[in-house]
Amino acid sequence: MTSSDKLDVVIIGGSVGGLACAHALLKTKSCKVTVFERAKAISAAGAGLGLGDEALEVLRSFGLSKELEAVTQPMPIETNRAVAPDGHVRQLYHDRAYNHCRQAYIPALHAILHWSELHRALLSALPQDIILWGTAVTNVEQESGSKYVVQAEAKQTGSGSDSNSDGVQRINVECDLVIAADGSMSDTRRRFRPDESRRYSGYCAWRGVVTDKEAPSAARAVREAYPELGRALYFDLAQDSHAVLYELPGQRLNWLWYINQPEPNLTGHSVTVKADDQKIEDMHERAAATFTPELAALMQATEAPFINAIYDREPLKQWVFGSIVLVGEAAHPTTPHALRSTNMAICDAGALGRCLAEHPKDLHTALDKFQQQRIACTAREVLFSRHLGRLKQSLDSAHDWFAADEDLCQSLGQANMADFSI
Repeated sequence: MTSSDKLDVVIIGGSVGGLACAHALLKTKSCKVTVFERAKAISAAGAGLGLGDEALEVLRSFGLSKELEAVTQPMPIETNRAVAPDGHVRQLYHDRAYNHCRQAYIPALHAILHWSELHRALLSALPQDIILWGTAVTNVEQESGSKYVVQAEAKQTGSGSDSNSDGVQRINVECDLVIAADGSMSDTRRRFRPDESRRYSGYCAWRGVVTDKEAPSAARAVREAYPELGRALYFDLAQDSHAVLYELPGQRLNWLWYINQPEPNLTGHSVTVKADDQKIEDMHERAAATFTPELAALMQATEAPFINAIYDREPLKQWVFGSIVLVGEAAHPTTPHALRSTNMAICDAGALGRCLAEHPKDLHTALDKFQQQRIACTAREVLFSRHLGRLKQSLDSAHDWFAADEDLCQSLGQANMADFSI
């Protein structure tokens, strides 16, 4: 296929979902891709995430097997426990088949890694000239016929753009397809759903990553109290609250603590709340009164913990609008309790690439097939994650986890997502 025969595609957003889409479309050999990313460079920020077998399959299909092997750690166990600050623990749900493999060449159904390392692996395997860093999309207009023009601004020089006296480049790119991977506060989604707002979950999450080197005593104590760290995803349930603990490659301990509270005041698109010294001190005191001494000490030993407000949105019944398609968090923002946000974005990319490969001459059939494949399953995952968060935070009814019956204990498992009714 000659260059002039290829589909011109613009991807809005260069995070994991956007870069995964770039891989999937380039793999078809029938697309030319340009990625607009408002950030000026990759960030080392973020924290841990989990990948399931389907997302791992998609990433391996991009030729990233060696890169994944270097930065992931299999996580074969899920355990949910009731905990108390006096150190008392009751195991509620324990699944040692968390990595039951569907196919022999997949080493684990669930693998843990750091967000920045996944992003770096995706980025390094792409042609670098297709990504325009520091470039914010300002508008998307449909021309006569099927073509679209994506308008963007960047404080950089280059060919094919207009630069005004204010030093800002105005860039216009004509394309056949626009993929909106611009996150949970997607401007593209707002264009088609202007009256919609995100849904605050009722709680925020403290988050932190600490290495054994940074806090040797706290890390040692945690490893003794949580003997399956490195293989297990721990969920510790307390009164109206719960924490998550697991190990990332490189002896890094990743923790989250969900706290019920009113919605914070946020600015712009950020969901991060600034944690000043007083907030951190208050968190330290409350941790000691909530969780096991070992986990509380790890939280207290973490440098620069941060807070995320937790949001999702109601599932959409339509992702495709002409030749503009929503993917990832732009299509299905979710709470993190089912560990599905990044997985869904990667699986969106894989499905979109397959549909375009199957229908290279019929874009609208490909896009319709894509949304038919993905809308129902992602809606289930969003609503299951919402349900699991509300259950563990006791938002609908109070739970004494030390007295929980077998049915309630079994309802805590990630395995319930497959049968969750929507």
